[in-house]
Amino acid sequence: MALDQFLISVLRDPIDHDVLYYVESAQVLYNPRKKLAYAVNGAISVLLPEEAREVSEAEHALFTENGGYVVTGSR
Repeated sequence: MALDQFLISVLRDPIDHDVLYYVESAQVLYNPRKKLAYAVNGAISVLLPEEAREVSEAEHALFTENGGYVVTGSR
């Protein structure tokens, strides 16, 4: 299940308060600056810093190349 468009438009990273990348295929909200991924469980985003996981270089490349993401926080 995908995140609601309104949520996508307002979500920001809880640590640096900047935009995130919503990678629907991986069901994560991704911070490319800190290389942290937050889980998306169904239509619920888990934006707790202690629940974020570090992302490898290979996963970072997968998340950021080919425009396979939607930028959050556009409002």
